[in-house]
Amino acid sequence: MKKGIHPYYHTVEIVMTDGSVFQTRSCVKTDKMVLEIDSKSHPFFTGKQVLVDTAGRVERFNKRFEKSKKIREGI
Repeated sequence: MKKGIHPYYHTVEIVMTDGSVFQTRSCVKTDKMVLEIDSKSHPFFTGKQVLVDTAGRVERFNKRFEKSKKIREGI
């Protein structure tokens, strides 16, 4: 192996959304990772589909859809 081209592989502490902690090894540059979404909170695994709209994209789409619907009905 060439020296100096491989990332440092070290122990990392992972903090889940419920506060549980476990250790694994990774090339991440920090010693601790705090997860925002994991298997205990992700909609796919929990079965609760919740739409997260952070930028108002759904409302903007609905406005455009309503506008095009009115145009089609007027013809």
